[in-house]
Amino acid sequence: QVQLVESGGGLVQAGGSLRLSCAASARSFNMYSMGWFRQAPGKGREFVGVIDRRGDSPYYGLSVKGRFTISRDNAKNTVYLQMSSLKPEDTAVYYCAADQDGLRLGDRPNYYDYWGQGTQVTVSS
Repeated sequence: QVQLVESGGGLVQAGGSLRLSCAASARSFNMYSMGWFRQAPGKGREFVGVIDRRGDSPYYGLSVKGRFTISRDNAKNTVYLQMSSLKPEDTAVYYCAADQDGLRLGDRPNYYDYWGQGTQVTVSS
């Protein structure tokens, strides 16, 4: 079992920035693709972005492309989501997830094997 713990959420003004972290308890962290999803009240879980096991191929959802950046530090077993130019519609619970296929850039929740508990991001206008 892989445990994932998100942190860094909070309240931020529109136009501001926030950095989320996801720490993984896994010896083979470098074998997983790592994704970020978000879920707002009354909506389904939306794809935000994913990064392959080596960090060579980030891939983003259209709603965040150009504003968010995924990175990872395999030495620290941590993946990051840097969020800039935040909008009120970015308000959601943000989840990180691990995919055992470390070469896949999965954009749907069913591709992922492990999930964190989520961290709340609220963007005020």
